[in-house]
Amino acid sequence: MKIVIAGGSGFIGQKLTDLLLAEGHTIVILTRKEKKSSIKVQYVKWLSDGASPENEIKNVDAFINLAGVSINDGRWNKSHQKQIYGSRMTATDELLRIISCLTEEPSVLINASAIGIYPASVKNVYTENSTEIADDFLGKTVHDWENKAKQLVEHSIRTVFMRFGVVLGKEGGALPLMALPYKLFVGGKVGSGEQWVSWVHVTDVVRAICFALENNRLSGAVNVTSPSPLQMNDFGKTIGAVLHRPHWFPVPSFVMKTVLGQKSALVLEGQHVMPQVLMEEGFEFTFPSLKPALEDLLTFHV
Repeated sequence: MKIVIAGGSGFIGQKLTDLLLAEGHTIVILTRKEKKSSIKVQYVKWLSDGASPENEIKNVDAFINLAGVSINDGRWNKSHQKQIYGSRMTATDELLRIISCLTEEPSVLINASAIGIYPASVKNVYTENSTEIADDFLGKTVHDWENKAKQLVEHSIRTVFMRFGVVLGKEGGALPLMALPYKLFVGGKVGSGEQWVSWVHVTDVVRAICFALENNRLSGAVNVTSPSPLQMNDFGKTIGAVLHRPHWFPVPSFVMKTVLGQKSALVLEGQHVMPQVLMEEGFEFTFPSLKPALEDLLTFHV
């Protein structure tokens, strides 16, 4: 397949590109910066003055949209929230425009999304059939992002919204910050400790994206989380066990709110999310449980 990736230079995008290349696909990466194309990867400028990516993209089978300012960076003041929201809307608008200009339309768009669309809850369990939508910043952002990409459904293009959970990886995502207190021997319960962490190893994220590319039965929302979410206290205890560090230093909610501001919701609130669609379609997780996932990411491999 010939696959165009927006956001291909990011944490998930780089790993996805490597996997797709290993599987023999041809990759086009949309980028704001000048980059020299290789035999395996074509770089095409977009979202910059004079860029006309639709003139350089031909015979595309699929688009993958991972573009957007990271929610893990910054303090989530009004300016940063505007960047998070605006970057996703702008990138998706441009992808829709590019696709509308193509002589031959792609068969599928895989659009990044997030479980932040579901309201925070200790009791509720969410699947793709859940209709509740969070009324906070993340809920609005994800809802509007998905609604914009849904315009392609009108053109009979299969559209999949990959609702990522808390992505765990070595080079990015939430894990480095979550593990740091334990490495410093000050790890412990965060907030109430009852909030859910619906996590997923980055390896399974990119494998799930490839699965969605190839499985024509998948469309609409797809939760990309492991089948074994944990509450924060148990999640922290597992980090401590893998790193051989104590889990003893509690961090009250007010401290997290003081340090992180509104972004503290990422660690003080959570959703219990199950990947029902992936499981029903027979997707097999490489890391279905947390301890092996953390051992893969946090321990030294010779």
